[in-house]
Parts: sequence; C-alpha cells; structure tokens
Amino acid sequence: MNKIERYSDKDLEEFRVLVLNKLIVAERNYDLLKSTTAEKSEFDVIDSSSKSPLNEGEHFLSREENTRLLQRQFQFIQNLKSALKRIENKTYGICRITGKLIPKERLRAVPHATLSIEAKNLKGKKK
Repeated sequence: MNKIERYSDKDLEEFRVLVLNKLIVAERNYDLLKSTTAEKSEFDVIDSSSKSPLNEGEHFLSREENTRLLQRQFQFIQNLKSALKRIENKTYGICRITGKLIPKERLRAVPHATLSIEAKNLKGKKK
C-alpha cells in the first residue's frame, strides 16, 4: 500500500500560523471595506437631491466595484478557512489533481493554494 506523502507536523504548524495571520488581516480588511461601503450608502441617501445623472452613474459603478471587492475578500477568507481545515486533517499542501506536494515556496506565496503550478498548467491547457 502506498503511503501518501504529506508535510510534517512541524511544517503544518508553520503554515497554520501563516494562514491564521493572513486570515486576521483579511477579516480586518473585509470589515473595513464593509463599513466604508455602509458609510457611503448612508451618505448617498442624505445627499441624493444634488446628484446629476453623471454622478449617479459614477456612484453606481463605485458601489458595484465595492460589492465585487467585498465578494472577493469574502471568498479569500473562505479559502483561508478551508486551508486551516486541510491543515487540521493533514491534507494541506497536497495538490488535488496530481496528489503531489505543492512546493513550500508556492504555499508561502499563496497559502490557500490547492493546485501545484504543474496542475494549474495542465488545467489551463484543457480549457
């Protein structure tokens, strides 16, 4: 029976700390972005009488962009939480396509990665 290669408990602890730190920053940024968006909405209701059609269009695009940023940040937080679960069950750092270990350098740069560069390239060629 083949034993699946995985990162050591020591490596997993290093990655757990890295992911937790990124998660703290990501959640802080999400809350800040959310409160900024809410403040803008309150101001817009108060100041709606002086808007020109051009300003309204600009406002709509700005609100749409903020919503996209919020969604991206929320997804990033979810990805980091998933990474913590993989660390707990000791599957962190194993490429979900090749089954090989994702290099530490990649995980340090993108700690929520589930694909090795090799797998990403293979996936990209299939499209």
